[in-house]
Amino acid sequence: MEIRKLHPSDDLFAVSRVYEESWREAYRGLLPQEYLDSIPLGKWVPYLEQAGRESLLLLEEEKIVGTASCCASRTPELAGWGEIVSLYLLPEYWGNGWGKALLTAAVEQLESMGYQDFFLWVLEGNQRARAFYERMGFRPSGAYAEDEIGGMPVREIQYRRER
Repeated sequence: MEIRKLHPSDDLFAVSRVYEESWREAYRGLLPQEYLDSIPLGKWVPYLEQAGRESLLLLEEEKIVGTASCCASRTPELAGWGEIVSLYLLPEYWGNGWGKALLTAAVEQLESMGYQDFFLWVLEGNQRARAFYERMGFRPSGAYAEDEIGGMPVREIQYRRER
């Protein structure tokens, strides 16, 4: 296993595939199945190239099996905080400790950017992810956001880890 920053020469469609497959599995029963089945190949490619966002890759023998993204807070109320925007593994790699390694690397990346406090958003119904983040020291802040994904209203819960 290797964790490193995204390189310009990396296959962005392979990185996007991690998001696509993870979404289809993690959000089954939480989002409309029709929406999950219709996620297009390469949907996340444009997000990988956003200025100010750091993307990390988790590789197993040069195969991209996980990715995390982090940046300065996109939430004005949390200016000065680091934000973990995403963390996904291919489903067949869940449960082996690699998510912990990837989240740790994302936190270290944010620390290297000068942040000491961190937050992220997670779908309210995603109990697996919520339990994972709580094991990693993140706690619900009480803040939430209402959104719509695939035509379905959803609530995202904010988790924070403060120094």
